[in-house]
Amino acid sequence: MNVRQVIQLTWLVATLPSLVHAQAQTGPADYAVTTAVTPPAQIQWTYTRPTQATIFKNYAYDAIGPYTIAGAAFAAGIGQAGDAPPEWSQGVDGYGRRLGSNLGIAVAATTTRYALAETFKEDTLYYRCECSGIVPRLRHAMLSTLTGRRGEDGHRVFSVPALIAPYAGSMTAVYGWYPNRFGVKDAFRMGNYGMLAYVGENISLEFLYSGPHSLLSRMHLNDAHAAPDPGPNH
Repeated sequence: MNVRQVIQLTWLVATLPSLVHAQAQTGPADYAVTTAVTPPAQIQWTYTRPTQATIFKNYAYDAIGPYTIAGAAFAAGIGQAGDAPPEWSQGVDGYGRRLGSNLGIAVAATTTRYALAETFKEDTLYYRCECSGIVPRLRHAMLSTLTGRRGEDGHRVFSVPALIAPYAGSMTAVYGWYPNRFGVKDAFRMGNYGMLAYVGENISLEFLYSGPHSLLSRMHLNDAHAAPDPGPNH
């Protein structure tokens, strides 16, 4: 090995640690593209109190709308199959009496709910959840069964009208046209079924598509069931 080669080798050994250190300081992180991540803007929703015209449309829908008729027909079929009450017999006449009874209960319950809501200055219309996901939306639909909105800001409150309405309907039937042997216990039992039906309706309103071109929208009084959707307030 000549002198020139020795000098070159010595220089390489001397500078190798600094080269390695420099490479460590300019690793892959220096070549990565850094992108500024901006969190999505949160939409603030505002409450719009329904007009009297909207409330009346909702009352008509709840009293004699498709959900009410379908539910009354289904319940009448169950009563017909179980011959309940037996005093109403079978056949077309028996089914007609059961169907008429269920529709009468629905009208009485709906009238009670809307009348008491007006008295309490309460909004008991259904609003779809502003959340996403099956569980939060299901919880919202069930919670809306016994809650309403009050005040200009629409804050949620426990709804006395929503609680009383199903039992007012069943009481009307028991003491209005049911056989004399029926009493308070029967009215309470029937009211529980009415409350469950109300829960089912809210779940349907939450999950069934009701866009501008859907069949449900046309059945829904042009999607007028519920107050106007809250709008974003940026």
